[in-house]
Amino acid sequence: MKRLLFTFLIIGSALFTQAQEKPKYDEALAKKLGADDYGMKMYILVILKTGANTTATKAQTDSLFKGHMSNMEKLTKENRLIVAGPIGKNDKQYRGIFILNSKSIEEATSWLATDPAVNAKLLDVELFKWYGSAALSEYLPFHDKVQKRSF
Repeated sequence: MKRLLFTFLIIGSALFTQAQEKPKYDEALAKKLGADDYGMKMYILVILKTGANTTATKAQTDSLFKGHMSNMEKLTKENRLIVAGPIGKNDKQYRGIFILNSKSIEEATSWLATDPAVNAKLLDVELFKWYGSAALSEYLPFHDKVQKRSF
């Protein structure tokens, strides 16, 4: 019993010491990414919803969504679109999310105006300020290494 208690004491002490260690702060990286003292920054979270346009033909819809995907690629290359992805079926007509590398809803709105599916009202958007890790964009270079196929 003493050995077990001693083992727990050692493990607990090591975990406490590890938790107390200062993080390995990289000032140049933090500055490059726009991080505050907590390693965080403001973004714009976009919820994409089914839009009001219900009269588009399949050919129009296909063309507009092809443009939507191309626009996403363009925004990503410009470091404006940090995260994007679809949302599973739901009763709120939510279709997907974007996290945009902007602090301003007005700026983000102007970026979304370049999306053909948004312009054609196939998708509607809701925008929110969102506070998250400044390192969020750093995952993007790794995506190509885990992606077998393109959309």
